[in-house]
Amino acid sequence: MDKELIIKSTPTDVEIALVEGSKLVEIHRQKTNNNSTVGDIFLGSAKKLMPGLNAGFIDIGHRKDAFLHYTDLGPQIKSLIKYTNAVMYGNYNSPLLENFQMEPDNPKTGKIDQVFDKNTHVLVQVLKEPISTKGPRLSCELTLPGRYVVLTPFSEIVAVSKKIASAEERKRLKVLVESIKPKNFGVIVRTAAEGKKVADLHNDIRELEDKWKTIFSQLKQTKTPDKILSEIDKTSSILRDILNDNFNKIIVDDKEMYESLKDYLGNIAPDRVKILQHYRGSRHIFDNFDINRQIKASFGKTSTMGSGAYIVIEHTEAMHVIDVNSGPKMQRKDQEEAALAVNLEAAEEIARQLRLRDIGGLVIIDFIDMKTSENKVSLFNKMRDFMESDRAQHTILPLSKFGLMQITRQRSRPEVNIDTRELCPSCQGTGKVNPTILVIDNIQRDIEYIINSRPQTKLRLQLNQFVYAYLKNGLPSMQMKWWMKYKKWIKMQSDANFHLFEYKFFDETDDEIRLT
Repeated sequence: MDKELIIKSTPTDVEIALVEGSKLVEIHRQKTNNNSTVGDIFLGSAKKLMPGLNAGFIDIGHRKDAFLHYTDLGPQIKSLIKYTNAVMYGNYNSPLLENFQMEPDNPKTGKIDQVFDKNTHVLVQVLKEPISTKGPRLSCELTLPGRYVVLTPFSEIVAVSKKIASAEERKRLKVLVESIKPKNFGVIVRTAAEGKKVADLHNDIRELEDKWKTIFSQLKQTKTPDKILSEIDKTSSILRDILNDNFNKIIVDDKEMYESLKDYLGNIAPDRVKILQHYRGSRHIFDNFDINRQIKASFGKTSTMGSGAYIVIEHTEAMHVIDVNSGPKMQRKDQEEAALAVNLEAAEEIARQLRLRDIGGLVIIDFIDMKTSENKVSLFNKMRDFMESDRAQHTILPLSKFGLMQITRQRSRPEVNIDTRELCPSCQGTGKVNPTILVIDNIQRDIEYIINSRPQTKLRLQLNQFVYAYLKNGLPSMQMKWWMKYKKWIKMQSDANFHLFEYKFFDETDDEIRLT
């Protein structure tokens, strides 16, 4: 499946749209002055220990203290605390860990106050950004991600991504990495390393060693909670994590960012620099590549699919609830077969919506009831297939006896929530309606449904005068395009009494064709 990355840059923020097979699947926004992102490493200081929660609140130099639970300390926490203080106070002067004396592993079950005293200094990494009233969540299991490997200090473990299916390749990569990794550093080999030569892996590890040296030098210079190492910007991190041979375009509208990404691609994947393009068009880049229309069609309480079926997405404090509905225009065939068809289409759309909105936590899906166990298993397997490309960690459970599917999805950032409603031109802004851009899509979808279900019917479309003028405008006009596509001329009639989004279809006997 072809993938495209469309990047819009302004002086205040960057918006990144990931498109797979012409469908928008992810949208990322980053403020250029954002001072806390997932992956940043800080020097933290224990401010308040909560034995009842088995957690502590850590000062990392922000307005709100961050949360650190005992389970996020990791087995090497004693070595990490020892290293932090030794470097800060000049007792350890080697930038790497070859001469560092490791401490025994921390037990999995224990108490936070057995590890930390108040004001204990330690290196921490942001695991989750602040969400709602909660501060950032931290981890002491530091990771330095690269293109092909992830470096983990105070460990000797070498692990290979389970997504590399070949046992021979996994063994080859493990042997290679064990021969070149630095002492007292563990390595996780990423999926992108499959088929790569030892030189590629060696260069990646050396770049990550340089990052660790930066941490060492920054730690020597500071004694108070502060940022020690920043994760690369959002655009570069997405390229690092997901760039593969399926990408055929990376398009950016800012010259400075174009040059920056060109240099970055030249370092991590020189053969992919050719897919980077600088957009110079007069139209807004998101309009030109149909991103804005897809945003308006995808966000909101309801998301309608091609068949006319739709899903309703509700959010609560504890969970997200999704209801699947067949819609009035679903073809009436065998009930079980129809339910399976709608559920499979909805499952694909739900998988896309989870990525697009970056929904995390517990998700409950109420699919249309099915009777046969074979169909339930088929739906479960398809849902796993649709979610396979989702980079967030997730768990999917089979349908319960009530026909509900439960999904847990990793929550690392606040949910993407875009208000797509527009000021209503009829009430001068006193109310809100669905996006005006979608009325044409709705009309065309209804035309397709009528032509498929009643191919001999002569159609007349009655609609608002402004929409009528829009459909008549241009050469070829939208009306002509319909004629070329469907081989059927659709008569149109304007009516000043119709509100902007109102329209009706009539047959040759002037009987209204009702679709609901």
